[in-house]
Amino acid sequence: MPEPLEKRLETAMAELQQAQEAIARTERELRQASFARVSSDRAVRCTVGPQGELTSLEFLEDKYRDMSPQALAASVMEAASEARVAMNRHVMKAMMPFTEPSSAIPELPGFEVDWERIFGPEVLREDDEERSRPDGDKPAWRDALDEDGED
Repeated sequence: MPEPLEKRLETAMAELQQAQEAIARTERELRQASFARVSSDRAVRCTVGPQGELTSLEFLEDKYRDMSPQALAASVMEAASEARVAMNRHVMKAMMPFTEPSSAIPELPGFEVDWERIFGPEVLREDDEERSRPDGDKPAWRDALDEDGED
C-alpha cells in the first residue's frame, strides 16, 4: 500500500531540511579550505584558497637562485596548477552527495554535474597520477624547457 501523501510530504520536507543544513556545513568547510602542492623539482610550494586563488608562494631551499626565469615560472605554474586541481577535487567530493538521488523520495532522481566542464579534465584523473611518475620521468613541460636548453 502506498504511503499517504501527507506522510510523503513530511518525509520530503525533513529531507530538504537535512540537505539545507548539510549544504550550509559544506559551504562553511569549503570557505576555510586550502591546498598546497610542491613542484616536482622541489623548488616551489604554492597554496590555493577555496576558489583556486593563489594565497601563498614559497621558494624552497634557495633552489630558485640557480634557476632560469623560465624554469622558475614553470615550477610555479606546476605547483599552482596541482594545488588548484586538488582544491577542485575536494569541492567535487564535498558536493557529490547533493547530486545523488533522494533515498526517501524516488521521484527526486538527483542530477548530473559535468565536473569536467566546470573544472577541466584534470579533476577526473587519478589523484596521484602526476605524483606516481617513476623517478627520472619528467612532465612534458619540463621536456620543453630541456629542448630550449633550460633546466
